[in-house]
Amino acid sequence: MQTLYRRLLQLMPRFGVRVTDLAPGTALVSRRGRYTVKPAGKDAWLVSRDRASGGWTSVPLGESGARLVLGETSAADERKLQMAAAEYLGTQHVGAMLDLYGVNCVLDVGANRGQYAKRLRKHGYRGRIVSFEPTEDAFAKLSEAAARDPKWQVHHCGLGREDTTAEIHVGWNTMNSLLPASDYGRDRYKRFHTTRTEEIRVRRLDAVLDEALDGIEDPRPFLKMDTQGYDLEVFAGAGERIADFVGLQSEVAVLRLYEGSPPMSEAVAAYEDGGFEITGMYPVTREAATGRVVEFDIVMMRPKAVQ
Repeated sequence: MQTLYRRLLQLMPRFGVRVTDLAPGTALVSRRGRYTVKPAGKDAWLVSRDRASGGWTSVPLGESGARLVLGETSAADERKLQMAAAEYLGTQHVGAMLDLYGVNCVLDVGANRGQYAKRLRKHGYRGRIVSFEPTEDAFAKLSEAAARDPKWQVHHCGLGREDTTAEIHVGWNTMNSLLPASDYGRDRYKRFHTTRTEEIRVRRLDAVLDEALDGIEDPRPFLKMDTQGYDLEVFAGAGERIADFVGLQSEVAVLRLYEGSPPMSEAVAAYEDGGFEITGMYPVTREAATGRVVEFDIVMMRPKAVQ
């Protein structure tokens, strides 16, 4: 079957179809032509082998308005395609890890309007989701998104190293942060040039965990953090209860957008000290001028916890 799969992909360019290998058993297939920008999913597919049947399937690429350029492309266009592919593969990988480790509760820290939870549902996760979002506007939208999902809980607070109140920078859309923008961040994003703050409640993770897991027999929680430079503070707030988690996902910085945020090496070392090991890394953003990765989404699991 693998030989047939490879032969089919090798034949496709003869019929005006472009094939880009992404991983073993997985390729990006797109139509050639004089296209400019196309919505992801219209003329691009991810072709992969089905692990259960041994056959191969194709699905549209992209899910959240990502746009990519097909046909003859520039370097910038290629980056758009690569980032859309990375987002898709990252989501697929998380889903596979949740299944492999029998996760039955995802703590969604830094939920914003619920985008992450919606992706989990779209890709088949049916367990409990507990979302935390501290800002007023985003929490209102998050509450609306979760209203019809009985297994999706929402909490109007942030998580950190201690129970307290704090001022969060808002007006930065999905990049609101408890930390100020760095010089690099202000150079990269115009949204950082103006800001206002909002007072929020911050709680420790170990103080909310029992409530989040209440009623789940043999809880196997997964911690997703996307707090714009504050993930290690969330992690620290778990204390010894971090041992309860079978895995985590964190946004780690290669080029820091926020003043005082930890470098990637420090964040990964802390997670490894907590007993987690890397299973996947996917670029979130890149510099257009240099191609350097700015941030990665990193997925780490506790190997001894695999079912």
